Amino acid sequence: MKDMMIRDIEAADYAGWRRLWDGYLTFYRQDLPEAVTARTWARLLETAGIFGRVAVRAPEILGFYIAFTHPATWVMGEDCYLEDLFVDPEARGLGVGRALMADVQAVAQAKGCARLYWHTDIGNVRARALYDSITPVGDVVRYRMAL
Repeated sequence: MKDMMIRDIEAADYAGWRRLWDGYLTFYRQDLPEAVTARTWARLLETAGIFGRVAVRAPEILGFYIAFTHPATWVMGEDCYLEDLFVDPEARGLGVGRALMADVQAVAQAKGCARLYWHTDIGNVRARALYDSITPVGDVVRYRMAL
């Protein structure tokens, strides 16, 4: 997309990020406590572990992703987990999601990661079409237990 840049999240991005974050939670039918959202935002502004990037076409934030790196046991480097990615519904189909995916791959490589992985809902057809065009779907079943 012309005139779009992808950069690290900054404190001044809160309102634009929050609008998209709320849309992301609505899409996945999630109602997180405000304290969780506040802690997520605080973590994005810290420098350790978790990192977030935004796709911007001034003055609007068109999309974001949140990822983190972690040790891995099957490779020499670390893994990068893309936990969240969301594109403003008005910006979909313009290459924003693809640009964010290319960016997280480049950032993970720059951080020395050996692999990048992510999950999405089986019914998220639009995202899966993008992801399927980037890499084959894996054959791992995910289990999650609240503690």
